[in-house]
Amino acid sequence: MNQLPEVSLFIAFSAGLLSFVSPCVLPLVPSYITYITGVSFHELTGAESKSKLRWVTIFHSLLFISGFSTIFIIMGASASYLGQLLAQYQEWVMKAGGILIIILGIHFTGVITLPFLQMEKRFELRKKPLGYLGSFFVGIIFAAGWTPCIGPILSTILIYASTAKSFYAGILLLFIYSMGLGLPFFLSSLAFNSFLGAFEKLKRYMRVITLVSGLFLITIGILMLTDAFQEINQYLNSLTNP
Repeated sequence: MNQLPEVSLFIAFSAGLLSFVSPCVLPLVPSYITYITGVSFHELTGAESKSKLRWVTIFHSLLFISGFSTIFIIMGASASYLGQLLAQYQEWVMKAGGILIIILGIHFTGVITLPFLQMEKRFELRKKPLGYLGSFFVGIIFAAGWTPCIGPILSTILIYASTAKSFYAGILLLFIYSMGLGLPFFLSSLAFNSFLGAFEKLKRYMRVITLVSGLFLITIGILMLTDAFQEINQYLNSLTNP
């Protein structure tokens, strides 16, 4: 890839959204919101204290998002740097990466199970430290100890970032991925009651969401394996620049 295709940004953002609605993140969102804000579930759902808590929720949520975004962006920079070192083997890296992403996608659908992807690495903090700074720290812990559900999706974007020839492409891709994960979290914290209502509806479609996520990864893997991203980007450019 001589340059970062425009479709890459859409892929990275979509990957972030799929990570947010994955079975290992979405059900934990209310717990994370109450934990980082230090506000009880009853207070967050109560109309009388909503205006008073709004700014508290905004600051804590933004710091939490900044925490995990920092780690993801560092990962993206590292992946791009590694890709620069292997630039002469770029074609093989793309094909090997495509195959690995397809395997991750198949694992995500549940058709096959890879034991090493089933291991969870969570950090549990009984008490959030340092007030607002603690929310940033919890965001770092969240990124460092992601569960197997988010792992394959994040790994896909990291593998994709490693195939970009520009060092800054990996940083941009993981920034966009973080926004895809962080934006719905931020909106959920601001509209907590609306999120709870939407979550009750989404719960019945969790299996469908997981399958869609797996197919998404398989598609990305096939595109990398066939080096079709350049053709897609050229087609999109022809639509916007006739």
